[in-house]
Amino acid sequence: MAIRDTSGQDVRVSTAQPGRGRRRLLLIGGLAALGLVLAFGVAARFTGSRSVDVQRLRIAEVTRGTLVRDASVNGRVVAAVSPTLYSPVAATVAFEKRAGDTVKKGEVIARLISPELQSELARERSTLQQLEAQSGTARIAASRSRLDAKREADEAAIALQAAERDLSRIERGFKGGALAEIDYLRAQDALKSAQVRHRNAVRAAQLTGTSAGFSVQTSAEEAQRQRLVVAEMQRRVAELEVRAPMDGVIGTTLVADRAVVPANTAILTVVDLSRLEVELEVPETYAEDLGLGMTAQVQIGATTANATISSISPEVVNRQVLARVRFADSKQPPGLRQNQRVTARVLIEERPNVLMVERGPFVDQGGGRYAYFVDGDSAAKRPIRVGATSISSVEILDGAKPGDRIVVAGTDLFGDAEKISLSQ
Repeated sequence: MAIRDTSGQDVRVSTAQPGRGRRRLLLIGGLAALGLVLAFGVAARFTGSRSVDVQRLRIAEVTRGTLVRDASVNGRVVAAVSPTLYSPVAATVAFEKRAGDTVKKGEVIARLISPELQSELARERSTLQQLEAQSGTARIAASRSRLDAKREADEAAIALQAAERDLSRIERGFKGGALAEIDYLRAQDALKSAQVRHRNAVRAAQLTGTSAGFSVQTSAEEAQRQRLVVAEMQRRVAELEVRAPMDGVIGTTLVADRAVVPANTAILTVVDLSRLEVELEVPETYAEDLGLGMTAQVQIGATTANATISSISPEVVNRQVLARVRFADSKQPPGLRQNQRVTARVLIEERPNVLMVERGPFVDQGGGRYAYFVDGDSAAKRPIRVGATSISSVEILDGAKPGDRIVVAGTDLFGDAEKISLSQ
């Protein structure tokens, strides 16, 4: 009996690869389909077959009017008057008030403890007492010197009168032959001597009075100078009681209570809440357009208050320029808080009789170079040229006329097509 092998189960396999032809057909078909899609897209772009629901768009009409160029900025409420108080000397600070406390003008809000300054004041007062005593002594000595000089002048005057009488008596006796000539000559010499003594005594009395006056004046000026020193020391000691410069609220205590601080150290701030301003953070793109006196409308909750720009920072920080605005007619809106965040609209300029349209995303999306104009149930892309912009409007310099309708929002749905069909 013969044994059967597996030759009957073998099948001849061809060396050809039928799958390669199938992949080639699929690739050709895919390329053809892609070409059809691209052709369809191009045709749709140029034939306006793309359709967008008009309800998803915002359309505005081009009008002629006055464009108010403005800027919307953020800001915060700050105190117009918020002085910082300093320690004039090295001292220990003892606070009488705390941050947030209400204070009245002149009220003691902190005390500075400085034993050195108190001791210096005591020394200067002692020196003043000594100089005042010396000044009194100088006045007494001057009076005594004047009295002595006056006495000598008076005695010289009496001696002069006596010499004049003696000369007159001797002259009569000499002429009558009762006295010798030598006696007459001696009497004349005595009179001349008395005259010289009297003149010198009078002059000496004048000089003594002048000298005594200078001495008294010098002593008095030294005492007065010391009084000024004592007054200055008293002023410095009085400054150890730190008083509120105005009615307000303690803003911030800058050092700890009972801390020892060097001279000229800031210790606290006082805020006048009745005089608040707004510090605006204006983007640097508007820096050249800002000017003092410009109007700003500050939005505080549901209230809008008018204000004017009172100061502008000369530098740019973090791509922003800080500007202070003051409320018009000093009418501060109620309910303001220090450091409260607000928004404001700064009115930069007015442009009368210009073509303008409502501002929308189309300006940024197209760079202001084109817009989609609505004509019936379609929108066509046309070039334009824009000018000044405001928060709500944009000026159109060229490419439009009054009455034209422009798609101002929703153009991102158009895919840069030249023409779009609008459906209801």
